[in-house]
Amino acid sequence: MKGQKQNLPTAFTKLFNAQLQLINVLSFLFLFGCGLVTGVVLSSYLKNVSFNLHVTQFSVSTTTTTTVPLATLPTFKLPRVGLKEHLKVPDAKHDMDEKELLWRASMTPRIREYPFDRVPKVAFMFLTKGPVLMAPLWERFFQGHEGLYSIYVHSSPSYNESEPESPVFHGRRIPSKDVQWGNTNIIEAERRLLANALLDISNQRFVLLSESCIPIFNFSTVYTYLMNSTKNHVDSYVLDGPVGNGRYNPRMRPVIKIEQWRKGSQWFEMDRDLAIEVVSDQEYFPVFQKHCKRQCYADEHYLPTFVSMKHSERNSKRSLTWVDWSRGGAHPAKFLRREVTVEFLERMRSGSKCVYNGNSTNTCFLFARKFLPTALERLLRFAPKVMHFNS
Repeated sequence: MKGQKQNLPTAFTKLFNAQLQLINVLSFLFLFGCGLVTGVVLSSYLKNVSFNLHVTQFSVSTTTTTTVPLATLPTFKLPRVGLKEHLKVPDAKHDMDEKELLWRASMTPRIREYPFDRVPKVAFMFLTKGPVLMAPLWERFFQGHEGLYSIYVHSSPSYNESEPESPVFHGRRIPSKDVQWGNTNIIEAERRLLANALLDISNQRFVLLSESCIPIFNFSTVYTYLMNSTKNHVDSYVLDGPVGNGRYNPRMRPVIKIEQWRKGSQWFEMDRDLAIEVVSDQEYFPVFQKHCKRQCYADEHYLPTFVSMKHSERNSKRSLTWVDWSRGGAHPAKFLRREVTVEFLERMRSGSKCVYNGNSTNTCFLFARKFLPTALERLLRFAPKVMHFNS
């Protein structure tokens, strides 16, 4: 009995060990089976990959062995973007807004010598309400001188071109805005005209004209006079009294002082360098926009003051456009048909004294205003005789 009790633990231990060995065997078999299955699957996958690689290599080798003659391949020529494309002048009716226009017009090359042949041109800029009233006379003036001038017209946006347009002015209207007499938006229109004209790198001289202006010399004389001039022609002088210094607003200080205030005609002529300065001005013009209102008449003071302050040494301080103020009033005299005579035209052409390039001359004016449409017929009759428009 005692021996049986002593054998019970031993039997139990043997039984436990036998069960443990069975578990180990089963675990081994399970792991072996998993490994076998994994090996079979992996082997199958690698065979497929190897087959695909062989197929790909075969495909590549067959395509690369085919030789295509170079002569049969299509050729592609990229468009050239050179100096000609850079200098291309946009149409007069472009889609640039005011800021874009002034920014682009303010660009200027630092190298003075042009790397291409350039024929300098005169930009004739017309600030009008509607059509250019003297268009037939200008047509005769420009005839035969193509390539030596450019034309720009700033008219009221409400003008619908209902009247027949002269061929020389066709398509020359620029994007415009409303303008009121005496308002700073007249200066904005002038800057707009200058900016559009500056987009043409060939424009070297810039003339502001109205719809009632006429030329009083032929084109060759005007072109030579302007191209050879060493000065700009912006009317500028000091005038005491209510219509001169009396228009100065003390709020313009310290940017513009009373002793710098000037008056003059708005009908100017200037070179390219000054035109760029005018469209680039962000110091003085904003002062006029803010403080030159109502009875200030910015068109008579902005350019005379700006040019006197910044570019006086390059300015003749006179206008090239003749007007008659002898009758008094806020506007110069208007001329009808009966007032246009040969003697009258000759008096405008040579009846004054001035300085041109340091020398005294009686050719002081190249243009004149204000002529009404009724005067056109006689102007056309006298132009070949007096102004030599056929030259």
